[in-house]
Amino acid sequence: MNAIETHHLTKRYNGLTAVDDLSLTVPQGALFGFIGPNGAGKTTTLRMLAGLLEPTSGEIILAGEPITRNPGAARWVVGYMPDFFGVYEDMKVWEYLDFFARCYGLPDARRRSVVEELLHLVDLDEKREAFVESLSRGMRQRLCLAHALVHDPRILLLDEPASGLDPRARVEMRELLRELGRMGKTIVISSHILSELAEMSDAIGIIERGKLLAAGPVAEVVAAARSGKLLRIELLTSDAETLAGARGALGDVPGVVEVFDVAGGLEVAFSGDEAATAGLLRHLVEHGVPVLHFGEATSNLEDVFLQITKGEVQ
Repeated sequence: MNAIETHHLTKRYNGLTAVDDLSLTVPQGALFGFIGPNGAGKTTTLRMLAGLLEPTSGEIILAGEPITRNPGAARWVVGYMPDFFGVYEDMKVWEYLDFFARCYGLPDARRRSVVEELLHLVDLDEKREAFVESLSRGMRQRLCLAHALVHDPRILLLDEPASGLDPRARVEMRELLRELGRMGKTIVISSHILSELAEMSDAIGIIERGKLLAAGPVAEVVAAARSGKLLRIELLTSDAETLAGARGALGDVPGVVEVFDVAGGLEVAFSGDEAATAGLLRHLVEHGVPVLHFGEATSNLEDVFLQITKGEVQ
C-alpha cells in the first residue's frame, strides 16, 4: 500500500495556480525528497496533504483513506512540521510536549511515557526542565519534530527541516530522520538543499512552477535525466598514458555515450543495461586497463534538477 497518493491535485489563489494537476505516489516507509526552488509549490502541497489547506480540485489518499472531503482526518495520520514552527517560549520543554499530547487526547499514563520517549528520541533529555526560550535553533527544530510525533503518525511531512541550522545541527537532524525511517515512518522532506536530500532520500519528486516534472526512486530519476547511467571508473594510476588507454578501450563499446576526465579516472555516460555494464567492466580488464573501482557515480541532484527543469525556465 502507498502511504500517499494524489490525483490531479490543484490549488489556485485568485487566478494564480500554486499547484498544477499534481499526481504523486509515495510508497509506505519511503524517505521522499520533495525538491524545488522557493515558490515552486512545495509548501502548498504539504499543507494540503496535512489537511490545513483545501485543494481547488483533485484527490488526496493517505494510508489508503481518501481525505480530500474530510481534511480533519489527516491530523491523525500525519505529523506536519512547517518551515517556521512557532513555539510557546515560556513553557518548559516537557510541558510543551505534554500540552500537545493533551491536545491529541492521550490518557495521562500514556502521555507521560510518550513525552519521555520523545525527549530521548530527539536527544533533549537533559533539557527536560529548561524553558523553550533557552534552546538553540537546532534544539528547537528537534523539539518541533518531537511535537509532530506526539500522536505517533505514520506519515511525517517536514518543510525545510534543516533551514537555518548550523552544520552540526544539520548532521544531527539528518541522523534523527534516518532513525525515524528505520522505525518505519514514511517521511516527505521538502527542501532546496539538494546535496542533503541526495544522501537521505529513497525517492524524489521535482516540482517547478506548481508542476511535478519527475518523481520516483533516485536512481531512476537520475538515469532518466541523463538518458542512461553515469559510471565511475577509478584507475590504479591516472597518468596520461593510462587514461589514453582507457579511453581507447571505451571507444568501440556499444552504449558508451560520452567519456569525462575526473580526478583519479573517468566517468562514462552509458546507456546499456546491467548485463552490458558487466560486459563493459570485463572489456576494460581484458584490454589491460588497471581498474581500481567500477560502479555508478554518486548522484548529483543539483545537476539532475537543472537538467530536468531547464525547459521550464523562461
